[in-house]
Amino acid sequence: MPHSPQEKKRVLARVHRIRGQCEAIERALVAEAECASILQQIAAVRGAVNGLMSEVMEAHIRESLGNNELSDAERAEHVQELTSLVRSYLK
Repeated sequence: MPHSPQEKKRVLARVHRIRGQCEAIERALVAEAECASILQQIAAVRGAVNGLMSEVMEAHIRESLGNNELSDAERAEHVQELTSLVRSYLK
């Protein structure tokens, strides 16, 4: 998780935009908008969520592996955790 005030503010702003995009999809569905328009909005949300995931993952990698005080075992544990995260992200 991003810990600096700037990173946290940026990530929260992304989440707020994603929430707004999801609400727009809901309104479009209620209004029975055209499928192509709804699909385009869904694709935009997917891209926004991928961007959020990328930003948080990058901060986590910097935090986890950038710590020079970790033992080899701790570093290996972090690598395993990150590998699992990347696999779930790519599914």
